[in-house]
Amino acid sequence: MNEFTHFDNSGNAIMVDVGKKEITDRVAKAGGFIKVSSVVLDAVEKGTATKGDVLGVARIAAIMAVKRTSDLIPMCHPLAIDSCSVEFEIDKTNMRIYLICAVKLTGKTGVEMEALTGVSVGLLTIYDMCKALDKNMEIGGIRLIEKKGGKSSHA
Repeated sequence: MNEFTHFDNSGNAIMVDVGKKEITDRVAKAGGFIKVSSVVLDAVEKGTATKGDVLGVARIAAIMAVKRTSDLIPMCHPLAIDSCSVEFEIDKTNMRIYLICAVKLTGKTGVEMEALTGVSVGLLTIYDMCKALDKNMEIGGIRLIEKKGGKSSHA
């Protein structure tokens, strides 16, 4: 039996058949950060970045990315997302802006890729909106924090 679900026994890429999977409530939470300069952090906090409300735009970009994940990641199923939340935490000590994206749905497949995509695009949006102030920003730590629902559910 093939242990990789996105390939058939001949090694061809396939979309996983979720037709017989159980419909359950599914949640995924992902996070990551962008390391910025004091100039960027100040502009983000005070809302003085020339491109506008950095975190507001990054929130919208993350939500839009969650909804379009199947257009970006091959073999991802298009999903009817029930809800998506995006939160930010500013860490002045380490000069980082953390982004947490939580995605929920009731369905036959999980939303891990959607949450991870939301984090990635949200952080890239912060970079884009602030690159005139600092081109040395660094994105990192993107990871799945929590997954619930389905066969491999864990907290």
